Amino acid sequence: MQLTKVQQDILDGKSGETLAKVMKTLVMYGEAFDASKMVEVTSNYNHLVTSFGLKVMDPVYKLMDTLLKEGVKSNQKFTVDPRPLDPNVPSSFIQNIVFKHFMYSKQDFYEKQLKELGLLNEDAFTCTCYMSEVGNTPKYGEVLSWSESSAVVYANSVLGARCNRNSGIIDIMGSIVGYVPYFGLLTDEGRKADWIIKIETSKKPEAQLLGSAIGMKVMEDVPYIVGLDKWIGDELNESACTYLKDFGAATASNGAVGLYHIDSLTPEAKKLGKSLIKENAKEYVIDDEVLEKTYKDYPVIWKDKDAKPKLCFMGCPHMSLKQLQDWTDVIEEI
Repeated sequence: MQLTKVQQDILDGKSGETLAKVMKTLVMYGEAFDASKMVEVTSNYNHLVTSFGLKVMDPVYKLMDTLLKEGVKSNQKFTVDPRPLDPNVPSSFIQNIVFKHFMYSKQDFYEKQLKELGLLNEDAFTCTCYMSEVGNTPKYGEVLSWSESSAVVYANSVLGARCNRNSGIIDIMGSIVGYVPYFGLLTDEGRKADWIIKIETSKKPEAQLLGSAIGMKVMEDVPYIVGLDKWIGDELNESACTYLKDFGAATASNGAVGLYHIDSLTPEAKKLGKSLIKENAKEYVIDDEVLEKTYKDYPVIWKDKDAKPKLCFMGCPHMSLKQLQDWTDVIEEI
């Protein structure tokens, strides 16, 4: 890997032993993926995936302590995935004791570390950091050091930023030194489509179901999707972005998609069109039959699949304001 003089100086310890170790970790990460160089992180904010104060995460707390004792902080303010406990969700006295004193006994301690390291604000815990209410919305072409698969795929696809599917801790390291290894979805070639996905359904596909069908087919590859604009339009308005939020999360969780292009809609597809498709790209047609099979193949995790549910949890990733309003209307009508 070719490093600039500034990067090499950090690696050589001229900015301290701790920063040298952080840079060495990122260099080793990049070399594992044949990265040719390191590039500057250009976004205003970062997003971290590690938000749970689990007792077993002791190595994370020790690492954070080391960084803070050495006076090392993130060069960017950052948002973090949701807290593990929500006071609005019903729980018993016993559950509260188990959650707060056994499972997540380090939550307060860890949040204190995050604040000292550069947490954006007290309420910066969300998996949809890119929403306007949060304020962590990267611009087209900006290089990120994010983790959280649903946020990364949204940033890459809907916003046109550039970010690999980083793991926890790697995300904050990129912010600390201000550089990330250049490979994968940061490169022009890595953002080209390996698949052409043709949508030939008789009605608007349910977002999570379509995302699941695509994700399980292409896995970590990049799909170029044709025909979806018929159902969600050719403008990235609130309705389309809400749909793509849930769609992309499903491609990333049921597959490993970090970027998708939608013909006539997403920014790179509008700018570059079908030149984004690789020469030998494979094709996959999604019709009503494919979606029905995807739906029926979902595993039922309950002992009695016909049992009456006691609770219904909605919003993963976190809902948009429009979704909250829509669900409120639906529930009030029941």
